[in-house]
Amino acid sequence: MSAELMRGRLCVKVAQSAASPESLFGFAERRNPKRAFLFVSKVLGRHIPVAPALMQASFAELASKIPADLPGPVLVIGMAETAVGLGAGVHRCFAETRPDTMYLVSTRHPVGTELFARFEEEHSHASAHLIHLPTDPVTRDMMLTARSLVLVDDEASTGKTFINLLASLTAAGLDHIERVVTVTLTDWSEGAVARQVGSHAASVALLEGSYAFDENPDAPLPEMPEVGIVAAGDWPLVAKKDWGRLGVREHLDTLAPDLQVAPGERILVVGTGEYVWRPFLLAERLEKQGAQVHFGSTTRSPIALGHAIGHALVFADNYGLGIPNFIYNVAPGQYDRVLICCETPVQSIDPRLVEALQAKVISDAD
Repeated sequence: MSAELMRGRLCVKVAQSAASPESLFGFAERRNPKRAFLFVSKVLGRHIPVAPALMQASFAELASKIPADLPGPVLVIGMAETAVGLGAGVHRCFAETRPDTMYLVSTRHPVGTELFARFEEEHSHASAHLIHLPTDPVTRDMMLTARSLVLVDDEASTGKTFINLLASLTAAGLDHIERVVTVTLTDWSEGAVARQVGSHAASVALLEGSYAFDENPDAPLPEMPEVGIVAAGDWPLVAKKDWGRLGVREHLDTLAPDLQVAPGERILVVGTGEYVWRPFLLAERLEKQGAQVHFGSTTRSPIALGHAIGHALVFADNYGLGIPNFIYNVAPGQYDRVLICCETPVQSIDPRLVEALQAKVISDAD
């Protein structure tokens, strides 16, 4: 498989795959001088809207590959922003047989409570990640006494982000970890984490392979919008309402409990930024009620049109950081109903996005 991008040619070799590679990912070009290419997942529900049942199948497949003999407690960490929902889904499936697990997400949104660690995703459009210390005593103790780590991201290109996270956690005090498992949809890193940290590390993925990028040195570099801000915005988060950044042990479907749908109704449920898991649970519930549901998410990731990105809308972020956000592969008029879900107040959603999609906003802030 290969793609001709504006800044060069990307070629991949697939070593093993749980499904046809074309059904798992496509290519796109980042608007990012640090890295030109992007693997766009077709089962993640981020840049391409996906049926919740297909997402759940990926969660279950990945969770089934995690070794059952990991010593507990097990700390599962999902990477912001792209893999927050993926990590939650993997944790939900894994926790069905392992009650000694908890889930935590990295974030670019401080909630005002104590931080535990910080690490860098060096190639990213937003490189800094924060890890908060749980405020609930039981959850905090489970985190601090964890003997195994399960680190979840949508894809691994070089493994460097996982390695940086591990180094940061170790420096912060998690220096007694016995086993590490990296979990990705697509893994192009060729065992980089195990080579760096040792044989106690393993990896599981839906697809494993390698890539080569032949960059054109004469191609102009794109201008990347400023999207890397890590701060509390005009709509600060409320710690007691948070899900994931402060650690959780269970998955409760609580968003819009009285929402009704018609059989066969075409519905798009949209998560916003890092707030995707509760919206996914809503989408999953509506799908089970008989609607034709797709789930997608807004993002701060700037991506060029072309290849796997067929449509893009740009609007102001809903956290009040003053940065652009995007939603990809969602065109006006595609769905009977669009539900934009947020953890900030209703008025934080850019009216241009609401009008473009004729959407209803569902807020979890009240």
